Amino acid sequence: MGTQVNMHEAKSQLSALVERVLAGEQVTIARAGTPVVDLVVHRSASPVFGLLKGAYEYDAKAFDDADEEIREMFYGADA
Repeated sequence: MGTQVNMHEAKSQLSALVERVLAGEQVTIARAGTPVVDLVVHRSASPVFGLLKGAYEYDAKAFDDADEEIREMFYGADA
């Protein structure tokens, strides 16, 4: 489960509690015995853009040109 501390204890021992969380322990801060927050390790979001850079070749025709079937659906067979 982890450790639960009251608000006053959390204020006075914040540095020690942070170290415990960094070491893998779960720490919950309670107010009047009721859990209100959990201390968690911050995780940076990995960038989405550029994640697969270089993994695929860009095919301009496939992305920029309209598909013939789609073109016919919008503009008719004569377009």
